[in-house]
Amino acid sequence: MNVKEFEGRNEEEAINKAIESLGLDRDEIDVEIVETKKAPFLFGGGRVRIRVHLEEERQPDYEEPEPRQPPAPHVEPLPAEGDFEKAMVEYLQGLVERMGIAARVGIGFREERKLGLNIDTPDSGILIGKKGQTLEALQVIANIAASRLKEGAERIIVDTQNYRSRREQSLVRQARQTAQQVRRTRQSRLLEAMNPFERRLVHTALSEDGDIETASEGDGLYKRIRILYRGPGK
Repeated sequence: MNVKEFEGRNEEEAINKAIESLGLDRDEIDVEIVETKKAPFLFGGGRVRIRVHLEEERQPDYEEPEPRQPPAPHVEPLPAEGDFEKAMVEYLQGLVERMGIAARVGIGFREERKLGLNIDTPDSGILIGKKGQTLEALQVIANIAASRLKEGAERIIVDTQNYRSRREQSLVRQARQTAQQVRRTRQSRLLEAMNPFERRLVHTALSEDGDIETASEGDGLYKRIRILYRGPGK
């Protein structure tokens, strides 16, 4: 609501001034008399001040824009049939390149029911991600592709800069140090969130400690392990 004020010697004069100034008709304005000053008898020259309330121009109703459809995510095509190892190397190579990372993928190791793929790149930190989560995601994608390419395919292990071995050693060391703290304080402690493989590693590392108990807590893929003191012989 827009408000303007006008003055005149009487109400009519003040209204006429408002009409002339605003370029409106009398029935288009809402007048409020704010102040009336009467001049002493015989002197004339009284004053009336009015306030005109103007309706602001109505803005057009807002229309919610049509939601923009996000671009369809790129899905890396499955490896071509043929040599399984070669196909998986080429598949992972293409996947990494589409991330904008220059890298060379090769066979890291061959074990029964396992195939290790190693990514050699100066940008290993980007591929590893926070707590190895980016590397883990690449491994999940590679295993999905492998299972579609070959029935009963080997489990694909994706690594770079020997990260997985270093990570496993660090987790076991951290778990044992935390177990010592629990023994000393008799208070349970929580480890960081880990994927299922890492949790199994910690459970196994502490399974022979008779006075220590481990339990997973949380929901989803990444859970935390609580290390508890249960006492000797329990």
